[in-house]
Amino acid sequence: MSTEKHLYSIISGTGSYIPDNVISGDAFLNSTFYENGLKLEKANDEIIRKFSEITEINERRYVSEDTVNSNMGTIAAQRAINDAGIDKETLDQIIFCHNFGDIKPGSNRMDILPSLAAKVKQALDIQNPDCVAYDLIFGCPGWVQGAIQANYVIKSGDANRILVIGAETLSRIIDPHDRDSMIFSDGAGAVIFQAKESEVPTGIIAHKTETHAVNFGSLLVMGPSYNPEETNGNSYLKMNGRKLYEFAVINVPQVVKKAIDKAGIGIKDIKTVFIHQANGKMDHAIMKRLFKLYDVDEVPVNLVPMTISWLGNSSVATIPTLLDLVLKGKVEGYKVKEGEYAVFASVGAGMHINAFVYKF
Repeated sequence: MSTEKHLYSIISGTGSYIPDNVISGDAFLNSTFYENGLKLEKANDEIIRKFSEITEINERRYVSEDTVNSNMGTIAAQRAINDAGIDKETLDQIIFCHNFGDIKPGSNRMDILPSLAAKVKQALDIQNPDCVAYDLIFGCPGWVQGAIQANYVIKSGDANRILVIGAETLSRIIDPHDRDSMIFSDGAGAVIFQAKESEVPTGIIAHKTETHAVNFGSLLVMGPSYNPEETNGNSYLKMNGRKLYEFAVINVPQVVKKAIDKAGIGIKDIKTVFIHQANGKMDHAIMKRLFKLYDVDEVPVNLVPMTISWLGNSSVATIPTLLDLVLKGKVEGYKVKEGEYAVFASVGAGMHINAFVYKF
C-alpha cells in the first residue's frame, strides 16, 4: 500500500455577506413590464405569482446605496479569514469572481480599475506584495471556476493559501421593465482554500469545465431596456429564459457526471450538492436528470440545500454563500460530515458549465 503524500486543496474558512434589504414580490406591484416592445397586459400580481411558482423565489436581497460590490467582497473575505484563523499576510492569492465590477447607485457604469481583488487587498490592508490579486470573469459559474483555478495553483506548489471571492450587485444592472429581473439579487461569499498533504484524496479531487459559446453564447447578454421609450443608451442583463432552461437541464447533468466519474466514485457517494441558485424548478430538473444518467429514479431527500426562495439569484455569490450558511448550520436539515463527498456545480453566461467533487 502506497504511503506517498500528495497536495490537495481543502476549505479552511468561509464567510458571506447578505444584504439587509429584503425585496418581496410586492415591491414589483407598481412595475411596468414589457415584452417585444409591448406592455404586458397581465396584472402584475399575476405575473409575480407565476414567476414565484416557476423560480421558487419569494424574496431577494438588494445592497444598500452606500455599498458597492468590492465592499461586500471585503466583508465576506474578512469573515473567511477570521473563520480560518489565519494571518491575512499569509494569503498567496486573492481571486475575485464577478461580472460587472463596482456599480454605484443610480449609475449603469462598471468600475473595474483597479481590479476588485486589488481593492479588497487594499481594504484589508494586506502589505505582502507576494499576495497576488486578480479578477475572474466567467458568468455565474465564476466562483466555481475560481476554486478550480485555485486548486491548480495550490497543486503546482506555488501557493499555500488562496482566497476566492464571489460577489455581485445585480440589482444595479437589471432592466426594471423586464420581468426576468425579479430573479436577480445581490450578495457575496468568500472561501479560503489551503494546501494539505495527504496520503488519501481529500478536498478537491476532480473537476470538469465546458464552454458552449458557438451555439449558446447569446443566451445571456447585455442589451437595451424592454421599454421602447427608454433612450439613455444603458445596457442591461438580458437572458433567453426558455432556451437557457433547456440548455442547462440537458447539459449540466452531463458535466456533473463527468466530474463524478473522474473522481472514481458513484452518484450514491454524493451526500450534498451545492448547485448554483439560478431557478428552483431548473435546479430540481437538473438533479432529476443527473440521477437518471445513473439509472436512479429518485433524488435523495436532503441532498440539495436551497436558499433561492429567500436570497434569489446573486450569480457568482450563490454557491459560496450557500456553502458558508450550510457550514455555519444556518440551512435547516443540512450538515456536512468529515469524509463525505459533495459536488459543486454551476452554469451561466458563456455558456459555461463547471463542477468539482469535494471530499470533506
